[in-house]
Amino acid sequence: MSDPASPFKGKTGLRRVLNAATYSWSGLTAAFRHEDAFRQEVFLALLLIPLALVLGETGIARALMIGAVLLVLIVELLNSAIEAAVDRISLEHNLLIKRAKDMGSAAVMISLVNVAVVWALVLLN
Repeated sequence: MSDPASPFKGKTGLRRVLNAATYSWSGLTAAFRHEDAFRQEVFLALLLIPLALVLGETGIARALMIGAVLLVLIVELLNSAIEAAVDRISLEHNLLIKRAKDMGSAAVMISLVNVAVVWALVLLN
């Protein structure tokens, strides 16, 4: 009986780590190249992260502020992945596809609200 595992899961050790890094870099560059929202959020992060390092009075404050910004990028990547996968399945109007895309968008919005709340709480003490 053959092993049901994916043939892509056969690598171990350093080769696996290098493959994962390559796939991750490909995902980041694809998102930057093809997703306007991700590009905008990267530029926002390039502004906010240095600002957090200056405005945060403690290491924990800086970590919270930077973490909130990075969370937006993470959620946007997941949202873009959902949209790409769903679009691959069908471009026809479908209520379940709309729901999935709307939920991904809502997750991005909540992560952006999280940035505002965290930054306000940290900066206003």
